[in-house]
Amino acid sequence: MYQYDSIDRQLVDERVSQFRDQVERRIAGEITEDEFKPLRLMNGLYLQLHAYMLRVAIPYGILSSGQLRQLAYIAERFDRGYGHFTTRQNIQFNWPKLVETPDILAALAEVDMHAIQTSGNCIRNTTTDQFAGAAADEHADARIYAEMIRQWSTLHPEFSFLPRKFKIALNGAATDRAAVKVHDIGLNLVQDEKDGLGFEVVVGGGLGRTPVIGKIIRGYLPEADLLSYLEAILRVYNLLGRRDNKYKARIKILVNETGVEEFTRLVEAEWQGIKDGPLRLPQAEIDRIRDHFAAPAFEDCEDRVAYPDEADFNRWLDSNVSAHKQTGYAIVTISVKPTGGIPGDMTAAQMRAVADLSDRYSFGEIRVAHEQNLVLPHVRKDRLYVVWRALNDIDLGAANVGLIGDIIACPGLDYCALANARSIPVAQEISRRFNDIARQHDVGALSLNISGCINACGHHHVANIGILGVDKRGEEYYQVTLGGRADQRAAIGQIVGRAFSANEIADAVETIVETYLSERAADESFIDTYSRIGQDPFKEALYGTD
Repeated sequence: MYQYDSIDRQLVDERVSQFRDQVERRIAGEITEDEFKPLRLMNGLYLQLHAYMLRVAIPYGILSSGQLRQLAYIAERFDRGYGHFTTRQNIQFNWPKLVETPDILAALAEVDMHAIQTSGNCIRNTTTDQFAGAAADEHADARIYAEMIRQWSTLHPEFSFLPRKFKIALNGAATDRAAVKVHDIGLNLVQDEKDGLGFEVVVGGGLGRTPVIGKIIRGYLPEADLLSYLEAILRVYNLLGRRDNKYKARIKILVNETGVEEFTRLVEAEWQGIKDGPLRLPQAEIDRIRDHFAAPAFEDCEDRVAYPDEADFNRWLDSNVSAHKQTGYAIVTISVKPTGGIPGDMTAAQMRAVADLSDRYSFGEIRVAHEQNLVLPHVRKDRLYVVWRALNDIDLGAANVGLIGDIIACPGLDYCALANARSIPVAQEISRRFNDIARQHDVGALSLNISGCINACGHHHVANIGILGVDKRGEEYYQVTLGGRADQRAAIGQIVGRAFSANEIADAVETIVETYLSERAADESFIDTYSRIGQDPFKEALYGTD
């Protein structure tokens, strides 16, 4: 994984010192809250319903064991003993005291971490496949290019005050695990027979109140031209993006109103003037960064392992363990979704335990998935049973990854000032309703995401079953969408009918699942059944024939 250099450390240390002075002036009343707001947001500090919230950057979702232990320390020392992993592969602390936030940033800096660009109208944390560098279906390691983008975009003087926040995602595998088609810019690594490694460039995707699947504006971009082409896109957006209306300020609106052909022409014209300049990546620099992501010292070990014949363990193998490119190794996804738990929440004790497991069994490396789970990317197959037992001991052994119990949920009205409804209690109730892990495996692959408002932080639009909290005459109701997906065949789910009350929504989900089970063909997933039969059978089951 990438290691900070002296420039990184100087930048982060100076930011901590600056923010300490800003906080002291705010507490002393020398600056108002309106004056302080843009300063705190530049350091990832939000003011939520009940307290401040600090969002910490985890660049492209990679943590060392030492960094995870430091996050555990921060959770205990400065918060209420837990942290919340997000769909941006970051972590949030929900209860920090303002006076202590500079100390938190200083503690982060000790382990090469920060909260820069986790808020504000800038280029946010670039995300990628949580299996990058390990997955058997990978044709290129996207982490290398995510690191290049991190270095290029951090405090970029031209792009620190964009019309709106901006999100980039990369994928280097046959399966899109990074949801690239619903980002402002999505990059798929492709291999051209003649020209070698490059990128398919997708622009104008996004969720929120106007969900859009991104459009391909370039089928092949040479590897060396990555940063100059991104610069061209951002320049066009920065110049033409709406600044008079934040709801129409995202690049997806610009692409739609300009038209994809004209937008592409503008980008290409801008790129021609800068493509041969200093942003063109020399091979030596690409190789230098690639060296930071060299494979760990894998051992020679058997690929075929005899495991104990335990049903629960076998289910965990089926759902939580993925194929590794290295013989004898596997990728373990740790479900941060125990039955009745809060999706993405992890205690300090659990963080320390996972850090210890990563040291013993995964070369001290942990990944954060945008599904709000953690990953041990390099585990010997002959140690999987021991890892599973250890995870069960800390309530993180749920065999539900990719199943209905693997719910994505935003904090909702329990924390967020923007939310219309609570997400957490709904997630907990649905989790308890489907607590039978054997039943979850019988239902099979099914994504269920919950957002507490139209901003869609829970990514409900791209779930097979999406739930959106809405305010209906002062009461919390939940609108259901069906048919969304975030993979290489990305699609926006469609509203199925009237919203359900808080007391009805778990029953509605149960009805949807039972309808699927009654309609599915042999070995057919929920999304494939839905694609085949459409909404009508589900609507009839939910609302009757009226």
